[in-house]
Amino acid sequence: MALAFVVGPDGACEAANEQVKDQGHFMALALETLMTVTPRFLVERFYYEVWNKADEAVAREILHGDFRFRASLGPERRGPDGFIDYLRAIHQALAGYTCIIDDLVCTENRAAARMTFKGIHRGRFFEIPPTGKEIKWAGAAFFRTDGDKIAELWVLGDVDSVKQQLGASASTGFSSG
Repeated sequence: MALAFVVGPDGACEAANEQVKDQGHFMALALETLMTVTPRFLVERFYYEVWNKADEAVAREILHGDFRFRASLGPERRGPDGFIDYLRAIHQALAGYTCIIDDLVCTENRAAARMTFKGIHRGRFFEIPPTGKEIKWAGAAFFRTDGDKIAELWVLGDVDSVKQQLGASASTGFSSG
């Protein structure tokens, strides 16, 4: 059921649905609506808190125990710990690493995001020693959720753009550290 609200002239909020007759039922439905975990909510937390703030506690909270992560850089990672290893490697190589959601489309249990990634090259990355250059590239991310956690993620980034900005050869593989 969709929950409709009416705000009175005094600022008081009440239910507009006929099915919601008493205030207790209204409050229960309002709380349920607020507590619903949507793919949009999970994806935004994933990028704004996990990636942009390197918050490992949030990663463990929102990633499924059998999380499958496939990025453009390196092999598939499993579980929150596998992902966190990758997160640490990227943040070690790129200072101020930031993910920007340019566009986000969601369904009931899936999401697709058009992304911009950027950071300052401060550690070994694509076998290239630190240059101090800011690098920036485009990508796309495809998520599957299981209702309250992210179960799978496949990220495709413009790796050729990264290599070109770093002066790496086309055959150079991903490495950090």
